[in-house]
Amino acid sequence: MQIQDLPYRDPGQPDARSGPRFLWWLWRNQAGGQLKALAWGVLHFVGVSALPFCVGLAVQAVIDRSGTRLALTGALLLLCGVCIAVGDTFLHRAAITNWITAAARVQQLLARKAALLGSTLTRRVAAGEVVAVSTGDVEKIGWFVEAVSRFTAAALTVVVVCVGLLVYQPALGVVVAVGLPVVGLAVLPLLPRATRRADAQREKAGRATELASDTVAGLRVLRGIGGEELFLDRYRRASQEVRHAAVRSARMWSLISAIQVLLPGLLLIVVVWHGVGLARQGRITIGELVTVYSAVMILNYPLRHFEEIAMAYSFSRPSAKRAAGVLALQRTTDAGGSREAEVLGGDLYDPDTGLLAPAHRFTAVVCGDPDAAGRLAERLGGHTADPGPTVLLGGVPLDDVPLDNARTAVLVQDKDPVLLSGTLRELLDVPASGAVRAEDALAAAQCGDVLDALAQGSLDAADPMDARITERGRSLSGGQRQRLALARSLVTDPEVLVLDEPTSAVDSHTEARIAEGLRRVRSGRTTVVFTSSPLLLDRADGVALVHEGKVVAVGVHRELIESEPRYRAVVTRETEDEQALGEQAPGDGGTPLDPLGPLEELNELEELEEIEESA
Repeated sequence: MQIQDLPYRDPGQPDARSGPRFLWWLWRNQAGGQLKALAWGVLHFVGVSALPFCVGLAVQAVIDRSGTRLALTGALLLLCGVCIAVGDTFLHRAAITNWITAAARVQQLLARKAALLGSTLTRRVAAGEVVAVSTGDVEKIGWFVEAVSRFTAAALTVVVVCVGLLVYQPALGVVVAVGLPVVGLAVLPLLPRATRRADAQREKAGRATELASDTVAGLRVLRGIGGEELFLDRYRRASQEVRHAAVRSARMWSLISAIQVLLPGLLLIVVVWHGVGLARQGRITIGELVTVYSAVMILNYPLRHFEEIAMAYSFSRPSAKRAAGVLALQRTTDAGGSREAEVLGGDLYDPDTGLLAPAHRFTAVVCGDPDAAGRLAERLGGHTADPGPTVLLGGVPLDDVPLDNARTAVLVQDKDPVLLSGTLRELLDVPASGAVRAEDALAAAQCGDVLDALAQGSLDAADPMDARITERGRSLSGGQRQRLALARSLVTDPEVLVLDEPTSAVDSHTEARIAEGLRRVRSGRTTVVFTSSPLLLDRADGVALVHEGKVVAVGVHRELIESEPRYRAVVTRETEDEQALGEQAPGDGGTPLDPLGPLEELNELEELEEIEESA
């Protein structure tokens, strides 16, 4: 796999049972790139490690006044230089390719899992944790996967050099062969403590990221209540905890680095002291002493990769554990799409609550608990982690069809829709049937003032469609974001559209016009709206009241508000005392409430506006 071939057509099915298993799965899926990096690494390290032998041969050739051997040694040095240059160049290329492709594979896996789980993901994993996993953790995982091949090449080189020294000069080779494993493994007792400190740093960094994400998302609200300083102090404390944890982790790694410098130096002293004694006894030549000394000194270079692989694993293991935790999440009712792809349509029915939304009708759902309404809306689209019977569309369980088909047929817009940054044209450039034009959707969602605001706020866009929308639409008001999100849903034109409080942030006049536009654009399609607004309820073909998780009443708005006290309590926001007062007869001294009064007054105002416009 080359970088230019990214992204993967299929990143595969990861082994997410644990962090180490996930790392091993990544390595196996890049075996070709790893072997390539290993081959180039061996060429590079062997070329570097062969330099001391060439230096020793050259010194001995000068002592022996042998021009032939000196020329031959010069040719060997040239060959070593070529091997070092070629090996280092292609090792770097292969290693970086392994790093980037591993990180890209993990990012694709995380993106696929996020798309599969939908809003369920952020209910089961904190948003800050998801951000941390998909950014910093991905880089650390890629680092370890890339470092494995270089470490393996370095370890093979150390073994080759030790064997070569034993053959070349057994008296000094034994000292090196015994000392190098001690040098390489001396830091192992410190690694568990270093790993724990790295884990603590990662955990605190994840908390700080989550706090920052929540603060940015709620900045508008915080400014409204004057809470910026409070959350700023919290983030300062969290960031200081991260800093202290990072310093503690760095101290441990600095100790490991110091040991990696100290022990090779001590080994070098022992080799020189013992070699000088052997040379004075005439048991070795000066050239052999120089060769062994240079070999031990050069071996510090591959030995540094022992420290790097330990550090890479310590940092990547918790990252891989968290990534595997996200990738292991499953939809509670996921049958894997056992049916063949088919065109879905018909009545939408939820066996758990008894909610029935007839095909090609505008159905409103009233639920006194906003959280329960949100969960039910997600159930209707198959985006849920709650166990229970699956939703049926035309008698077909949504979990028995491929997820792409289910989501094409049923679109759910929650009460807090997200607007991605980009132009308005890009925002509305979504997979759609083509039956609803962007202009019609914007008009139905009453986005005229939004277009004017975007045009005025853009200096270089003559067409409002080319005006840029900031991240999450933060430059717009809540009502403007809500209407743009509704227009995007209308452009998509799914067979079934589920809207959760689509007009909660707009005024009553705009809400009435949106209700009419919604009926007009969605004519002949199935539409389910979760709302308690009389303006939307009055224009629905049918209304269902959900109470304590079950549908308890079905009818039209004007009938239910007269006959169903629980419905009236939700729609008119009546208290128990007001309900009792409303049930008293006029002759009993009570004044009955008129729940249709606001709706009728708004209708009269609209009629007056139409008369004025026609005049």
